Amino acid sequence: MPDFWRSSGFHLVKRDAAGRLEVTDDFLRAYYLRPEVRPIEESCEAERSLHAALMADPRREVAESEFDALADADVRDNYRVLLHFRQRLLDAGTIEGCYLSLYRGPVDVPPLFIEQLVHVILRNILEGCDDPLRVRAAELLFREQKVTLRDGHVLAADLETVEMHASGSRYGDIGRLIVEAQGALGKVELDVLDRGNASLYWGRESRFDTVISLTHGRPALEALSGVLEAWVAHFFGVSVAIRALRSIDERRWAWHIGLDAESSSILNDLWNGMQVEQGRMRRILALFRMDFADPSDMRPELCGRPVYLALSCGDDEVLRMKPQNLLLNLPLAHA
Repeated sequence: MPDFWRSSGFHLVKRDAAGRLEVTDDFLRAYYLRPEVRPIEESCEAERSLHAALMADPRREVAESEFDALADADVRDNYRVLLHFRQRLLDAGTIEGCYLSLYRGPVDVPPLFIEQLVHVILRNILEGCDDPLRVRAAELLFREQKVTLRDGHVLAADLETVEMHASGSRYGDIGRLIVEAQGALGKVELDVLDRGNASLYWGRESRFDTVISLTHGRPALEALSGVLEAWVAHFFGVSVAIRALRSIDERRWAWHIGLDAESSSILNDLWNGMQVEQGRMRRILALFRMDFADPSDMRPELCGRPVYLALSCGDDEVLRMKPQNLLLNLPLAHA
């Protein structure tokens, strides 16, 4: 099986008996090596000492006096944020447990850390996966996508990669000068994956430089459905079937989940009978129907009814998926 997403940190963790990811010392050390806290030439002795102590014992308590001894105020703040996140991880015991716990109250860790949790959790879920389209589709859950319409296809490309191409930064300083002068290199074509060329992904899986079509009937949308099914099963042990739809034909559906903020707003308005102007409706990229394999897993009043999902981009044509929505808003009987 191809290995992929080493950048997720999956190789630094281990699974428990339930298949969840335990927080290891090496996983914590990876955070201490982040540029926000790793000492540089100008770092004071107290900063170097604290960093060395944490690398030696990643779970050690840090006294308030050790924070106060740090000469750089930004470094002090960065350590406080990071060690608060570390405590959330240690309190939860597993990475999955930490991810869910973040949404049981005010979210108090940076979005970057949340995206990294999703990244490594998905790497765990997709262990052994040999379908490159499914792995690429899973990127939507933790990396923002720039959406464009071309030849009738809704194409999703990694936003950070698109911006890097547009700025010329992938070509170095000279490349940026050329882009600024004539704008030509900013329009570099990225490969669109389909069944015929999907194997291209394995050679560049950590470059995030491939494009998928979210058009109804294309295999990437089917692959995304499989990822969402696995996401639900991993957290709750519930089996669901998700398939893409062209439209929701049920006039008064029982339950819906927006997979992003825009979708939640649009679906709520539609369900409440409000008129949604055409410009907003065009932001809906995909619709799905979800059915529970065992209807008794659902809330009794919804037993056997389908759940509808939507995926949309914002008015800036950026898709910002919130995979936690699928977990927090499931109509589970035991919730």
